[in-house]
Amino acid sequence: MRVTVIGCAGSFPGPESPASCYLIQAEGFSLLLDLGNGALGSLQRFHPLYEIDAICLSHLHADHCLDLCGYWVARTYRPGGAPPRIPVHGPADTPRRMAAAYDLEPEPGMSETFEFHTLRSGPYDIGPFRVTTALMPHPVEAFAFRIEHGGRALAYSGDTGPSDDLVELARGADLFLCEASFLEGPGQPADLHLTAREAAEHAARAEVGRLVLTHLVPWNDAQMSLTEAKGSAYRGPIELATVGAVYDL
Repeated sequence: MRVTVIGCAGSFPGPESPASCYLIQAEGFSLLLDLGNGALGSLQRFHPLYEIDAICLSHLHADHCLDLCGYWVARTYRPGGAPPRIPVHGPADTPRRMAAAYDLEPEPGMSETFEFHTLRSGPYDIGPFRVTTALMPHPVEAFAFRIEHGGRALAYSGDTGPSDDLVELARGADLFLCEASFLEGPGQPADLHLTAREAAEHAARAEVGRLVLTHLVPWNDAQMSLTEAKGSAYRGPIELATVGAVYDL
């Protein structure tokens, strides 16, 4: 299983990265986890635009889903004809919300280009992957993911506040992509995001093999996030997500 970081900025694109997007590949199957604003351009640097087999959207904030609009245009109006529909797995309101984002009528909306499936907590088979989801504390319906293939496991937090369910979902994962939106300090909103230290504490409790801090908000000092994470109880390797980073599991 190969994981490529397409975008890792949190809340809005930064000068070094678009918003959240990760390419997961195995057995010739390519799955996108999130497609946030700016990610569609970055994706084309690393993978052919029309060789995506499925998409999972963790939630419907713009920095995790908005470039589905551009991808709808690219697939719907491709010279030579539209390619076959591909599945898009997302929260219950995904078809209506994405149609509204591009000012389309709700019917057919984007359903002639994408085959929409509603995410629920629990396990799924998507291509060669075993995908397990769990709801996270966030102001909107938001999911974390565990993706398994060939005895290896990736955990992805999506957006979340502190969560015991995230620890259980990530338990023993080889790679943990965990959001680290906040730096330590007073007055952090509850059930919104994690600090880098909290991300590392979740990684320690879950006993993951490697922690990659992501959803890095551009106004923060990313090196400070890394320093705060390394001051936690987690003793495995920790690094900052960067566009183009590849992890072979």
